[in-house]
Amino acid sequence: MYPANFDYKRPATVDEAVALLAQHGDAAKLLAGGHSLIPAMKLRLAQPKVVVDIGRISTLSYIREAGGKLAIGAMTTHQEIAASRLLQDKCPLLPETASHIGDVQVRNKGTIGGSLAHADPAADYPATILALDAEIEVAGPNGRRTIRAGDFFVDLLQTAIAANELITEIRVPVTEGERFRAGGRRGGHLAVRRSRRRHRHRGESVSRDRRRAGAQGTDDGERDRARGDARRRWRRTAQRHSRVGRVPRAPRAGQHAPCPRARRLPRMTWCQTPA
Repeated sequence: MYPANFDYKRPATVDEAVALLAQHGDAAKLLAGGHSLIPAMKLRLAQPKVVVDIGRISTLSYIREAGGKLAIGAMTTHQEIAASRLLQDKCPLLPETASHIGDVQVRNKGTIGGSLAHADPAADYPATILALDAEIEVAGPNGRRTIRAGDFFVDLLQTAIAANELITEIRVPVTEGERFRAGGRRGGHLAVRRSRRRHRHRGESVSRDRRRAGAQGTDDGERDRARGDARRRWRRTAQRHSRVGRVPRAPRAGQHAPCPRARRLPRMTWCQTPA
């Protein structure tokens, strides 16, 4: 199906994009990678009168360390995040998450800002962004403001971004040891679960007190945050889904030792979409 008629605007700066959003209000939609908006327009589930293409705003594509955190521009693609050595070294959970998104074409075109703004609970980033307690910076007519990840996702396909605002930057903390376990997809299959697991690598035992501390949001233990399909599932916390990592026991006589690399790789489970 063909989309309804619309006007196409391509601003060169963030200020121009904000001005267009302020001018057209709810009649305008932002176009980043296009993997969410374009299919919706072709099915006429979305019929914006003005499409504002921010794909040419080069100042929104970057990965850098600033102020003790890692800053990622909203137009940074999934592939750039997955291949970033800085993120692999200092926040491995995020590039590992990005590497599981779609296929090569999707990863080279889709952007982290567009994915977060769409707020699809079947997407890969939301659970990771919540688990990392990231900060999302948005720009609007009144300047820029920062929204914590816990306040950003309001409901299914709804965020705290106003109609005249756009995401400019995502900031994540410097971390280590996180892993991304994916209930992945193949082709047209849909993913049903993503979770974040934090492992202890140094071999210490984990006491009951440290288990409780881990469940309350500290860096100890293994914690899961599973993504869901409604507001209460968005905000599922580590208290409800805490798992404490234990050191694997030494193999008994006659048993093969587990492969160290196998323990580091994400576990993949596949599911078919309902007919």
